[in-house]
Amino acid sequence: MNKKLLLGIAVILILGANVWLYFSNKSILETREKKQMELAANPKITYKNPAGKIALYQVFPRLFGNKKTANIPWGSIAQNGVGKFSDFTPEALAGIHELGITHIWLTGVPRHAIVGDYTAYGIPLDDPDVIKGRAGSPYAVVDYYDITPYLADQPENRLDEFKALVNRIHHAGMKVMIDIVPNHVARNYKSLRKPAGVADFGAADNTAVAYERDNNFYYIPGKSFQVPHPLNDYKPIGGEPHPLIDGKFEEYPAKWTGNGSRKAQPDFNDWYETVKVNYGVRPDGTYDFPSLPDSYAQKTASDHLLFWKTKEVPDSWEKFRDIALFWTQLGVDGFRYDMAEMVPVEFWSYLNSHIKQNNPEALLLAEVYNPTLYRRYIHLGKMDYLYDKVELYDTLKWIIQGKETTHKIDPILQGLSDIDAHMLHFLENHDEQRIASSEFAGSAEAGKPMMVISALSSRSPTMIYSGQEVGEDGSEEPGFGDPSRTSIFDYMGVPAHQRWMNNGLFDGGALTKAEKQLRDFYVSLMQFHRSMPALQGEYTALYPKPLDDKNSKSFAFLREKDGQILIIAANLDGESAQSFSVPVTDNLLKKLGFAEEQATLSKVALSGVNGLISYDESRKKLVIDLGPYDSAIYELKGKD
Repeated sequence: MNKKLLLGIAVILILGANVWLYFSNKSILETREKKQMELAANPKITYKNPAGKIALYQVFPRLFGNKKTANIPWGSIAQNGVGKFSDFTPEALAGIHELGITHIWLTGVPRHAIVGDYTAYGIPLDDPDVIKGRAGSPYAVVDYYDITPYLADQPENRLDEFKALVNRIHHAGMKVMIDIVPNHVARNYKSLRKPAGVADFGAADNTAVAYERDNNFYYIPGKSFQVPHPLNDYKPIGGEPHPLIDGKFEEYPAKWTGNGSRKAQPDFNDWYETVKVNYGVRPDGTYDFPSLPDSYAQKTASDHLLFWKTKEVPDSWEKFRDIALFWTQLGVDGFRYDMAEMVPVEFWSYLNSHIKQNNPEALLLAEVYNPTLYRRYIHLGKMDYLYDKVELYDTLKWIIQGKETTHKIDPILQGLSDIDAHMLHFLENHDEQRIASSEFAGSAEAGKPMMVISALSSRSPTMIYSGQEVGEDGSEEPGFGDPSRTSIFDYMGVPAHQRWMNNGLFDGGALTKAEKQLRDFYVSLMQFHRSMPALQGEYTALYPKPLDDKNSKSFAFLREKDGQILIIAANLDGESAQSFSVPVTDNLLKKLGFAEEQATLSKVALSGVNGLISYDESRKKLVIDLGPYDSAIYELKGKD
């Protein structure tokens, strides 16, 4: 055939394909826009989730919709890209909801210090000398009444675009959470959008003294702030030029740093980009506000509100109350509180009782790492949920790494049994290493048995970090920080998630076979997590003590409520199958419905789980066989 003819045919085919793609994508976008307009026009909200365990999905909007794949260390927005509020389309939200999610935690919404020029929108430049990364830490907030501008398609309309996203999430059957960081604010905090009559943090402070009750900050009188000495030849934004990079930041007198450093020149490892907020705690640690009686641990949020109605409180308390209520009025349904244990429990009683007055269903989640404080922050601080990080999360991580055995799990669950419904379980979040990273487990498959135990062993809610469900390994070189955690400081694409996103279709079309299977596992497990009544009932360990060394990585337990009985077993060994037996005592026999005949063991469908549980009637024991990283979930019913 003539070469020119062949070339002509090829050109026609390419043009035809491009035309088809154009109109196909145009149709998709138009449909999407139409749906979003319909949702925005209809303010009525209907939550469609069935009654069941709460499930959270943490996501950075700047990561979620980003389609660029360059991932250049210290890359700019133009180089590495950024996601937008508008990327949370109905299709994207349906994919999140499919995971049994009830609440989406949007990280990085309040405006924080960033490297970027938004002066055209009235936002002054932030100084990179006190910013970590290009995108900036979401926990260095510069204006609590504003929105991070790069998240909006039209930065001048960023508040309206956020409200539209809240509306879309509500219509998708889920609720919305954002971060509030009461312990510290950005070093250059200055609100440009605060409501009329609201004073800025520090505006009325007496800066001649280190401490005054109604000062918002702590000061180092007579000394100027100095930027920390860098480590390992560190240079802001990778050494690229910027008009404000000079190794200096004007602050006189110097303020205490966010993690409590009282040095005018904090260490580079300190939270030097932030300053600590004063809640009426004197420098010697004593309190300059009324103490909350221990009896209030048994009282309602309304009782707590009445207690504070007659008390004078430090100015910072009132400022953060107004901030929280501002977001509540925008439709936000809850808050995740960063480093809550660094703020007095009395403040949380004050803040949370005010929030609950406005929205009794608000979900209030706190980052608390000291187990001795758990019950105070739940009962006196009126928190709904706390991180279960230093006990169950750390233990599961150590087991999968071969540093610990499953015999440590039951004592943890028993020790938290009185508050287990208030402890949030997770395997990933923005602070922790990705499961698939070499620093954690080195395999997303290892997350399966851990997730079965984490999600199903107690009444606790469960959280998934965006990308976890498709095995993201966090191996990208960011700018500020190291691999193994997806960067919270820099612009970045998340490769595994981007394959599920599939160029904005959110249909998983570009996932590998293994990634599709992993997501199917998470979907099945989390829908099971939402729908089984037994998971809100009693827990009994079936395998709490060692039978022999080879079974040190397997664990089995029972969940029961209202006559539904589940037996759940998991093998955290990725190399060897596990076979073990659980003696059936008379009490357990009665509970399980075993009489003279064998009970019915009905396997619960869970994609990718191939374990087997059987009952040896003659020896009155359950026999459990599990493959590597395998789990088995059975519902037991006694024969009539």
